Amino acid sequence: MKYDKQVQNRLKRIEGQLKGVLRMMEENEDCRDVVMQLSAIRTATDRAIGVIVSENLEACVRESLENGGSTEDVVKEAVELLVKSR
Repeated sequence: MKYDKQVQNRLKRIEGQLKGVLRMMEENEDCRDVVMQLSAIRTATDRAIGVIVSENLEACVRESLENGGSTEDVVKEAVELLVKSR
């Protein structure tokens, strides 16, 4: 699967957030602020997973239809990926 710049940029932003949390910990910032930032990282990661799965689902469904296949298995696999990511 080809990953577009938008997904890569999301992950780079998450990387920056994580580096910020590490800096906060080194500077002994308040734990509430650290946890809040970690929660934001988790939300951003969940959204990135959603984008990747949805783009993959679209490509897989298209490929399955072109090959005369059923979309049921492809959709089921995508749902399983989302469930595992939680």
